[in-house]
Amino acid sequence: MTRTQTLAAGAAVVPEAATPQTRRRRPALPYLLLAPAALILALVIGYPLVRLVLISFQDYGLRALFTGRTRWTGVTNYTAVLHGDEIGPMLFRTALVCVAMAGGTLAIGTGVALAMRALGRRMRTLVTFCLIAAWAVPNVAATMLWTWLFQPTYGVVNWLLGLGQYDWTAHTVSALLLVWLLVVWQSVPFVALTLYAGLSQIPSDYYEAAALDGAGYWTRFRVVTVPFLRPILLLVTVLSVIWDFNVFNQIWLLTGGGPDGGTTTLVVWSFRRAFASQSYGQGAAIAVLATALLAALTWYYVRRLVRAGETW
Repeated sequence: MTRTQTLAAGAAVVPEAATPQTRRRRPALPYLLLAPAALILALVIGYPLVRLVLISFQDYGLRALFTGRTRWTGVTNYTAVLHGDEIGPMLFRTALVCVAMAGGTLAIGTGVALAMRALGRRMRTLVTFCLIAAWAVPNVAATMLWTWLFQPTYGVVNWLLGLGQYDWTAHTVSALLLVWLLVVWQSVPFVALTLYAGLSQIPSDYYEAAALDGAGYWTRFRVVTVPFLRPILLLVTVLSVIWDFNVFNQIWLLTGGGPDGGTTTLVVWSFRRAFASQSYGQGAAIAVLATALLAALTWYYVRRLVRAGETW
């Protein structure tokens, strides 16, 4: 066994087995401290979610919005959505956009975190300040800034690239690239700072032992860095998938879901079906389906995160 493997094996901490006495002695103070937050979440998130589910089973249109009287239709809204021609391409496009955004965010964020560890204190402070400044910009403000940068007539990006009056939102590929650049630019700071915090907790002894074993940079990254960062990587993956799945402001303000629906995801589709077609019941049904799909993905990643925390 090499020094690296020995140190990595010694880093695992086995939790002490809980006895029946410790299982019975569960103080009520943690639950009391969590109760206000749980109550606020139940009011802010729980009630709208229940209301959304109820609307998805109703014929809730423009008339119901003014009169307040609705007719229950059962699963008619879900049947119309699931048997429509748009659901297949919409699911594929949503999955593609989500994977591309989350993957790009994790890849670039990991690279920035590794670069920050190699920088000196002053440069690292400057990079941290720039990341926090980019992260602090609101979505709407950042989207408007992106609109000006990529404007066909006087946009600075077209001028730098020599593209003339090229309209990025007129073509599906360039419109998706435009949204991808904006979302990744906004998401990388959180991932980079979180991963850098995890990197700063890895003892240098592991890297020294790996270097004595003749391990190169990529081998040290695979054998030392990745195992230590696995729980954090899973956490930021869960959060990135949730955020990228629910991206709406950037897509709607940049492209409006166009051209020809090329950038329309489930969230944008739900909004358009509800407010553009005045079919709030079908829009709610799409939102419920998107929530269920996201909950299933989140549950899978959370289970892996819990297992990683138990085994490390």
